[in-house]
Amino acid sequence: MDLFELFNAIWRQKKLIVGCTVLAGILGAGYAFLAPKTYEVSSVLRPAAINELDALNRSEVYKLPPADALLKVGAQLDSYEARLGFFKDHEELFKAFKKPGQTLEQSFEDFNRNSVNLILPDPKKSDSLSNYIRLELQYPTDVDGVKILNGFVDYAIAAERQQVGADLKVIVNNRLNELKGKIGAARANYDTDKESKIAKLLEADRLKRAQLEDELSALRLQMKMERTNRLAELAEAIGIAQSMGIRTPTTPSSMADSTRTGSSQVMRTEVNNQKIPLYFMGTEALEAERVALQKRTSDDFTNPRIAEIGKELRLLDANREVEVLRKRGNEDIFLQDVEPLRAEVARLRGLNIDMSNLKLVTIDRRAQEPLSPIKPKKALVIALSLVGGLLLGLMVALVRHLVLTRRDVVPFSALEDSSFSRRERKDDQL
Repeated sequence: MDLFELFNAIWRQKKLIVGCTVLAGILGAGYAFLAPKTYEVSSVLRPAAINELDALNRSEVYKLPPADALLKVGAQLDSYEARLGFFKDHEELFKAFKKPGQTLEQSFEDFNRNSVNLILPDPKKSDSLSNYIRLELQYPTDVDGVKILNGFVDYAIAAERQQVGADLKVIVNNRLNELKGKIGAARANYDTDKESKIAKLLEADRLKRAQLEDELSALRLQMKMERTNRLAELAEAIGIAQSMGIRTPTTPSSMADSTRTGSSQVMRTEVNNQKIPLYFMGTEALEAERVALQKRTSDDFTNPRIAEIGKELRLLDANREVEVLRKRGNEDIFLQDVEPLRAEVARLRGLNIDMSNLKLVTIDRRAQEPLSPIKPKKALVIALSLVGGLLLGLMVALVRHLVLTRRDVVPFSALEDSSFSRRERKDDQL
């Protein structure tokens, strides 16, 4: 097919092509101006300043860097539960998304799937400029998208702030319970040690008392036996002294001199390192001692150890150390190694766990009323309509030309075939 002929055929049908183009343009313009308009708003969040989270991080209980706080808020913005909660709390803002025959959850599902879009930065970029979160919302004309998006952003931040406060409260309470448990364990150990010490002291006193009482009994028995032996010795000595006629105390030398005659003015000095037999004391002295021993009711005074034992037993009647241990009032001051624990308890109790004013993120840009809808794009729709109409007109013109050309070629071919047959018949006749 000759291209020049094809171009001429299309040019001859230029009115058809222009008509299709104009018709498509009119339809596109009608759609662009009459189709429901869709608007888009967005809000951008960035990490909060370091000083905003300094008080929380300095508590040494809950660590939350600004980047992590931004991620937590982003997770809250992307949370199905958070979006559904905001949807239920502000149903009046979502009336346009409700369709007849749909439940609240189904209407929210359509809204959540088609209208909300969370955009995160490229994780490959680590610079601070790329650390942001953008939330976009697409909505029809009769919806207050700005109020919805800003309200949801505030709702998500408040929900995450409340979650951080709840986490902090739980962590502080758990730490306090742990510290109280350690202090309670130290107190229990102290009580056990004190009772053990008291028991040891009382046991030592009982043992000491038993030993002293045994010693006292043994000493008294010993002194009683000594007294009995002394009485026996005295009886024997009295018998000997009576047989020898010794009534008063004397010595062997004196007895020997009494048998001798001589001057009565002689003085005698006697040095003797041998023990003089008891009967030389004479019957008078011996009988007097025996009577005294027989009348004795107690031998305790004869041994100073008895008095010492009595003193020691009297001291054992009351253990002053045990009394002091039992009369301790505030026993917590005697606990060992609990001062750091008490200081930590006081510090935790003094922490401000009210997170109502905590600034987790910075709202870099809040949603604002859009200047124009994003759908439909009028210029693009009209341009595409015109291009589509032009292509459609060209296609129709081309098809029409091909059909007409085919119709003209077929009759001409049939006429040539019939003429050729007649010539052959004439030749055969010749």
